Amino acid sequence: MAPAQAVTPPAVFRWIKTDCGRAQYSELATRPGPLARLRLVWFVVVAALRDWPLAEPADPLNPANEDQGNS
Repeated sequence: MAPAQAVTPPAVFRWIKTDCGRAQYSELATRPGPLARLRLVWFVVVAALRDWPLAEPADPLNPANEDQGNS
């Protein structure tokens, strides 16, 4: 039996920090076509700018990293 692999989130989630933004990204990323890609890029740029001042959300897969920034 193969070992279970941890699911890693897309790298763009470093810039998109809200749950609703991440859900919207996931939906837009599945759409085919060049206009859909353009819409996805536009969404990432706007979402990253809007989420810039927000703190990084807690990682539910690795709760040990929650207190790293509080030194």
